[in-house]
Amino acid sequence: MADLEKSVLGRTGLEVTKLGYGAMELRGPAGGRGREIDPADAAGILNAVLDAGINFIDTSPDYGNSEALIGAAISGRRDEFFLASKCGCAINQPPPREGERPEHVFTPENIRAGVEQSLQRMNTDHIDIVQFHVSPSREHLEQNGAVDALAALRDEGKIRFLGMSGTLPNINDHIAMGVFDAFQIPYSALEREHEAVITDAADAGSGTIIRGGVARGQPDKMPAVADLPGPWAEVMQQMAQTRKDRWEQANLDDLLDGSTRSAFTLRFTLSHPQMHTTIVGTANPDHLAANVAAAAKGALPDDVYAEAKMRLSQVDE
Repeated sequence: MADLEKSVLGRTGLEVTKLGYGAMELRGPAGGRGREIDPADAAGILNAVLDAGINFIDTSPDYGNSEALIGAAISGRRDEFFLASKCGCAINQPPPREGERPEHVFTPENIRAGVEQSLQRMNTDHIDIVQFHVSPSREHLEQNGAVDALAALRDEGKIRFLGMSGTLPNINDHIAMGVFDAFQIPYSALEREHEAVITDAADAGSGTIIRGGVARGQPDKMPAVADLPGPWAEVMQQMAQTRKDRWEQANLDDLLDGSTRSAFTLRFTLSHPQMHTTIVGTANPDHLAANVAAAAKGALPDDVYAEAKMRLSQVDE
């Protein structure tokens, strides 16, 4: 078991490993975006996550078979990890057609049904954090009574804390609402738009859960077009090319000092002083081992982190 650094996830008080696990890679072919995954392989990677000492796992009903695989593989080890999922995902609806995003519905009925079905799939009596998915506006939440619905599930003991998977511009309103115990926020070396927002959320007392800290932070992480539905392929390829150009223009390879690009980008994310955990997904045991080894080294040296940020800022000027 690696010696992984931990931090307190804001006012939740949960002591989480700074390296978490994102279970989206276990979704299978849901929505036409993933590869088939054998349940035995899924069980192997999930148990390897816990064996490595990682104690925070994030999933969603939108992630195909992910929740069911978690329930089948590691519900017997439930006391070893904190579990986060999402709400607002459409329940009992057919999968989206090729090129479409899943529908999200923030009515009290759909929120309750979603959480209760997640509990059943994951074979647990509680979910530590349930996050509103896809950053709905404050107005949308308030019109639907969505926060009250999630708070009622908390009061019943079915969830422990309220969260938001948020992005600009709506996340500023979410922080101002003062009701969310944790925020899931995108951030990486090559996508730094939310860098200040992470600090804002932490300063407000909320926990910060970072997504995309590796997959969207390295220039050679190009999407497999065969795994993407119709119009998403072109969009994702363009985003990947933009990241590649930004990396090369900032000459970040000069700062690697023998590290891999993937390890460097993970450690860059870990260097943000107000991040509490970053969820990194993989179904590959070798990639998991590499992530754990990189995280065990901790944040980048202060001078390297500062230099990388300066170079990237100059590229964006």
